[in-house]
Amino acid sequence: MFFLIFSMLLYFLPTLIGRHKADAMGIFIVNLLFGWTIIGWVIALIWACAAERYVPLRVVPVSSGRFCCQCGALSAYGAHFCAACGRVV
Repeated sequence: MFFLIFSMLLYFLPTLIGRHKADAMGIFIVNLLFGWTIIGWVIALIWACAAERYVPLRVVPVSSGRFCCQCGALSAYGAHFCAACGRVV
């Protein structure tokens, strides 16, 4: 009985490690379906141990200028033409 419990804990180790991540359900599904292959288990373990990457957002206050409807570039406040493409803002 101890061996069965130990085997299940070892099999679902990636799921236990990654249970607090945003993609915990994906880790669980990969571990459940492909964990019986050594490669699937290692992939789930690496995914569970990997740090979550956050993309830093560049905050641009709208009051600092106007966005060009053609190219999307930010023009200076009070400008009537886009500095990047020359279109009227």
